[in-house]
Amino acid sequence: MKALPIAAGALGMVFVGGSAAVSGYLADAPYLTVQSLRYAVACLLLLAYARFRRAPLRRPRGTEWLWLLGVTTTGLLFFNVALVHGAAHAEPAVLGVAVACVPILLAVGGPLLEGRGPAPRVLAAAVVVTAGAALVQGLGRTDATGLFWAAVTFACEAAFTLLAIPVLGRHGPLGVSVHTTAMATVLFGAAGLVAEGPAAVTRLHTDDVLAGVYLAVLLTAVAFLLWYTAVARLGAGRAGLLTGVAPIAAALMGMALGGPSPRPLVWLGIATVAAGLALGLSGSRRPRAPEVRPARLPRAAVPLTRHMSP
Repeated sequence: MKALPIAAGALGMVFVGGSAAVSGYLADAPYLTVQSLRYAVACLLLLAYARFRRAPLRRPRGTEWLWLLGVTTTGLLFFNVALVHGAAHAEPAVLGVAVACVPILLAVGGPLLEGRGPAPRVLAAAVVVTAGAALVQGLGRTDATGLFWAAVTFACEAAFTLLAIPVLGRHGPLGVSVHTTAMATVLFGAAGLVAEGPAAVTRLHTDDVLAGVYLAVLLTAVAFLLWYTAVARLGAGRAGLLTGVAPIAAALMGMALGGPSPRPLVWLGIATVAAGLALGLSGSRRPRAPEVRPARLPRAAVPLTRHMSP
C-alpha cells in the first residue's frame, strides 16, 4: 500500500525536523568525533536489526562502491561540514530554505535516474511544497560565503537521495543504510583524529552523549531506513515531497519545547506544504520502484557520480 511508504518517509522527516533542537546541544562538543560515534552506533543498530530480521546484507561490488561512497561523502560528510561553516555566515533560515528546494531537484533528477521522465504533477507539487517550506522557515540574512554554503547544503541533501537510487535495487534500504553509516564512521573518525585528536572523546559531556544517542538512533538508524524505504517504494520524485514535513516538525517541536506559537505566515506555509503533498501523493498510480531495473539505468545518468552530494 502506498500509505505505508508515505508514512515511513513522513516519520523520517519528523525525526529530521526534530534534530534541529537537539543539535544545538552539540555546539561546544568535538563535532567530528561525535559524528563518528553517532554513525558507528547507528551502524551497529542496523546490523543488529538485520540479524534479527535475518535480512541478507550484500557486499558492494564494482561501481556500487562509488555510488555508496558518493552518498556518504556528499550526503553525510560534506553536508554536515556545510551546515557548520554555513551557520557562521548565514542565519539558520537561509540554510533551511536551501534544503527546502530539494523536492524540485528530486522531482526532476529522481525519475531520470529511475529510467523515466519527470511527472508534471509531481514537479508542480514540488514547487508548492518548496514554497510552503520556505514560508515555514522564513528568510534570513547572509553574505556571499553563506550563500555558497547554502548551495552546497542544497546539493548535498539532494545527493543523499539521488546517488542512492542505483544501489537501492540490489541492497535495499537496509543495505544502503548499513554501508553508508559504516563508511561515515570511518570518514568522520579519520577527520576527527586529525582535527580534534584521539582524546576528543574524553571531552564529551552528558548532554553531548544524550544528543548523540538521539542522532544515532532516531535521526540515523531509524530515519535512514524509513527514508530509503519511501524512496524505494514511491520513487525519488514523490518521496522528495515529504521533505517538506521536516521544517513543519521543527516549528511545531520548537513550540512544544516552550517556544512562541508560530506566526501566521508559518501556518500559511504549513497549509501550503499540505496542499503540495495532497497534489503530488494522491490520485496517481505508484511509479515503478527503482529496484525493478537496477542494472538498466540510462547512460545519461552516469555523470551524476561526479555531482555531489542532505
